[in-house]
Amino acid sequence: MFTLSQIQEAHSEVKNGSDFPKYIQDLIKLGVLNYDTYVFDGHTNYFGIDNHEIRSEAKYPILSIADLSDTKRFKHNLKIHQQGQTDYMTFCNHSAECGIEKWTVNTVEMTCVYYDKKGNKILIETIPD
Repeated sequence: MFTLSQIQEAHSEVKNGSDFPKYIQDLIKLGVLNYDTYVFDGHTNYFGIDNHEIRSEAKYPILSIADLSDTKRFKHNLKIHQQGQTDYMTFCNHSAECGIEKWTVNTVEMTCVYYDKKGNKILIETIPD
């Protein structure tokens, strides 16, 4: 079973969005099947086999999530983040401004799905190997 400290160690290697695929590979090795990250405070719920679940603490002060999503702007912000042009906190702020409430990563399907406050799927991405 994975621990929060193992996940934090893997996450410490992530400097920007371009490091995300390697981070996912590290989580797979630990046994993480999927996780949900909540933009309002940055906490994450991690799930593994046999109903193993752990939750991280909030990572930053509460952000206000916009009621209406701006998909076009979010896609632009995500693209520049993945190119390494923004750090994680900037990406979280941009996500909140664009109405993204959370994202769900599935390491089995290799997808990352971004949701708005109503639970609508705003974007489904395939995670590169």
